Amino acid sequence: MMLDFFLVLSATKDPTAVERANLLNMAKLSIKGLIESALSFGRTLDSDYPPLQQFFVVMEHCLKHGLKVRKSFLSSNKTIWGPLELVEKLYPEAEEIGASVRDLPGLKTPLGRARAWLRLALMQKKMADYLRCLIIQRDLLSEFYECHALMMEEEGVVIVGLLVGLNVIDANLCVKGEDLDSQVGVIDFSMYLKNEDDIGNKERNVQIAAILDQKNYVEELNRQLNSTVISLHSRVDSLEKSNTKLIEELAIAKNNIIKLQEENHQLRSENKLILMKTQQHLEVTKVDVETELQTYKHSRQGLDEMYSEARRQLRDESQLRQGSEDSMKEKNEIIARLEEKTNKITVAMRQLEQRLQQAEKAQMEAEDEDKKYLQECQSKSDSLQKQISQKEKQLAQLETDLKIEKEWRQTLQEDLQKEKDTLSHLRNETQQIISLKKEFLNLQDENQELKKIYHQQEQALQELGNKLSESKLKIEDIKEANKALQGLVWLKDKEATHCKLCEKEFSLSKRKHHCRNCGEIFCNACSDNELPLPSSPKPVRVCDSCHALLIQRCSSNLP
Repeated sequence: MMLDFFLVLSATKDPTAVERANLLNMAKLSIKGLIESALSFGRTLDSDYPPLQQFFVVMEHCLKHGLKVRKSFLSSNKTIWGPLELVEKLYPEAEEIGASVRDLPGLKTPLGRARAWLRLALMQKKMADYLRCLIIQRDLLSEFYECHALMMEEEGVVIVGLLVGLNVIDANLCVKGEDLDSQVGVIDFSMYLKNEDDIGNKERNVQIAAILDQKNYVEELNRQLNSTVISLHSRVDSLEKSNTKLIEELAIAKNNIIKLQEENHQLRSENKLILMKTQQHLEVTKVDVETELQTYKHSRQGLDEMYSEARRQLRDESQLRQGSEDSMKEKNEIIARLEEKTNKITVAMRQLEQRLQQAEKAQMEAEDEDKKYLQECQSKSDSLQKQISQKEKQLAQLETDLKIEKEWRQTLQEDLQKEKDTLSHLRNETQQIISLKKEFLNLQDENQELKKIYHQQEQALQELGNKLSESKLKIEDIKEANKALQGLVWLKDKEATHCKLCEKEFSLSKRKHHCRNCGEIFCNACSDNELPLPSSPKPVRVCDSCHALLIQRCSSNLP
């Protein structure tokens, strides 16, 4: 009998380091023993399973190491519920455990809540994940632990790594009816003592460890593949959303381009119409101005002729003035009339000149308005062309982005298909490993049954050996009596390997038996007869041939 671990007792080392090393060794032993016993047990573990109870005790000691004392006004408190309660903030999935622990009616102390939390985390198979999140946040842990505590050093990281192996264990623990507040956490070292039978099962342990390593590896790969598949699904969803957005933006851009093209076409048609109207208006104004100029020229020519005639008449009248005054008066009247006519003509001439100037101004204003409108139409057409070019560039860029997205989506779909293939392959491997595990468990059961049969046969052989040792003395006496009476030789056990009658080989199940009459060795089937002999008045074992001879003799001796 020997312990499987060695406590560190060197006085030169730091006592806290010694405590950490001892707790690490105890955690290794408890986790290893729990996994091995659970796999050999082959069923779901319950709260009364001793290795499981010892595991929780060891974990409680590991979490309590280096814990700071919380002092209050009335008393001081030292509990592991504080750091475990911190896991909810770091790992959102742990909120369900915290809420269920707080809702348990029978728990009154923080230590009881911490014990219930550990049991629920083991049933969820996430104890290693929860404690890993807690160990990473050293700054938060420093509020609850001293700097030399196990959870603040490398030993805590090693223990969390060992806890990953517990994911192969299925546990069904009833936390509600268990008294977790008043339990005494004492480590039982007798569970970790090994005997010779355990040493003889090293090959089985190696096989179990190999199967566990394969299963852990496959489960870890399965987790990683599931996480990659989930991330790929999320990326595909985001790409699909972005693709739909790009398609919508592309449709909107196409609609905008179509609207701009229609507006450009309408503006061009309106520009053409306005140009046509302005040209027609200019032609009409030109014709009007030409007609007015022609009328002005004709009227001016007529007025010039009338003026020249009036001057001529005035000259004539002035020459004739000397002739008579009456003619002078008439001529004065004629001159006055002519002057009035000339005044009227000059007024008409001025009006015609004003109208001509107004027409020229209107023509100039119309030409300026036409130029401005043409410039505005040109600027609008230029801006529309720029917008169309920009929209075309955006459309080309969106088409290139859409092509890139499609290619990326195809690559992601190919990667997803590859991941699915690898996942299916790994699932097949896990199923094969599970079938191998079942076969291994069946072989273990057969091995245990064979061991039981072997122990039973050993016990039977021991009993037979005791009986044989007791009967050897009697056999020697019988041999001497037989030799004296019959003079026959008593055959030794070593000399006979087969039965003399049936010639079957002797074995553990087929035992040797001496015939008390002839001294030869037979099997049980060939010597299952008893008759009284002259050497012994009591009935003794004889072979079939001697039995027939003795019965024949007895029948012949009868009268």
